[in-house]
Amino acid sequence: MTWFTGMVGVVCLGGPLLWAQPISVREAARMAVEKHPAAQAAGAGVRAAEARLEQARTGYLPRLSYQESWQASNNPVFVFSTLLVQRRFTEANFAIGSLNRPGGVHNFQSLVSAEQPIYDGGQTRRQVRTAELGVGLASEQRALSDMELVAGAARAYYGALLAGEALGVAEASRASAEADLQRALARRDAGMATEADVLSVRVHLAAVREQTIVRRSERDVARAALNEALGRPLDEPLELSSKLRPVAAAAVSGERQARRAQAVRPEVKQAGLAVEMSRVQESAARSAYLPQVTARVAGEANRGQFVRQYGGNWFAGVSLRWNISSLYTSRGAIREAVETERASEARKRQLESGIALQVKAAEARLEAARERTMTAEAAVAEAAESLRITRDRYENGLATVTDLLRTQNAHLEAGLRRVMAVHDQCVAAVQVELASGTLTPESEVLQ
Repeated sequence: MTWFTGMVGVVCLGGPLLWAQPISVREAARMAVEKHPAAQAAGAGVRAAEARLEQARTGYLPRLSYQESWQASNNPVFVFSTLLVQRRFTEANFAIGSLNRPGGVHNFQSLVSAEQPIYDGGQTRRQVRTAELGVGLASEQRALSDMELVAGAARAYYGALLAGEALGVAEASRASAEADLQRALARRDAGMATEADVLSVRVHLAAVREQTIVRRSERDVARAALNEALGRPLDEPLELSSKLRPVAAAAVSGERQARRAQAVRPEVKQAGLAVEMSRVQESAARSAYLPQVTARVAGEANRGQFVRQYGGNWFAGVSLRWNISSLYTSRGAIREAVETERASEARKRQLESGIALQVKAAEARLEAARERTMTAEAAVAEAAESLRITRDRYENGLATVTDLLRTQNAHLEAGLRRVMAVHDQCVAAVQVELASGTLTPESEVLQ
């Protein structure tokens, strides 16, 4: 029984552990683009655009239709024409009485027809081109969505790491404060310190414990935010395998990075497709001036009974249709399309300028974060040494408890500044890739 209970415990414990396998920031990025609802929506948008393209291409095909109908009447004209198409008209039907007062007849008609556009002024071709551009827009929107999901997953991952590191710093500070309290109690008991020193350390310890509580809640919220960025339930357990560490310097110059961004960013490609779509719409508006030529063939069977008294007929013809009023009404549509094209081109230029600024700003933030990290590294080492010296002096009665608490706070703040600087550097590196339009789950900045 003990063996069975132990095995059940191992299995029960093993399930969540396997479920919460460690994931790296790169794996988190892949998970985001695979499982997040935004990725699924973008994929559905691409498939919908492809379906619209498939519909547009059917404009090249003949329009086939089948119709089955039944009619009955004693109207002289209806009876006369029906008997003719059913091939049942005889000399007896020329009698005046039969012509004026015929008996009612039934007509079961089966009609199959086909219409094939021969020339439509290029409307079908433009509709297909518009649908192709729609597929391009949807594909670029999906690429943009994927990049934003990767960036969001990376930011959330680094945010969770930062929250965990901050909690670790707070817990280390609490342990240090608890040790300082024991030193203060020992000195008080030895008559080398007053009760005021002990109370000061207790107040400091309470503040550190309060900060630990806050940091723990921030870590829990950050992990829930990471789950949301990955498209997972908010309370699903997570274990992070990547660490916060400084990012290597980029080898590409800012100017070259900006030019590359202006060429590959999905937003720029979308803007270019929007300009081309405006041109297609202008061309479509001008095509309203042109006539349309259509060929039509049809075959029909007219029967006096559903399966008897058969008469078959066929029809073939070509028609030309020219909407003369469009010569006047299409002018406004053409002007609208021209102005829409100009607006699209202006938005594209504005977007390219804004992207260059985004790249420059992201690189500036990355460089600032690198410098902050180096400064913080030195500050942490100096704060740790200062705290060690102050503790030795306090234990030897050469420093006050105020000096001890001040250096303790300085050490805590230096540690927090360091992890925040490294976090900001990692996030800034991701932002540089995002601004450059090259961010993917395989990007080297996702370390």
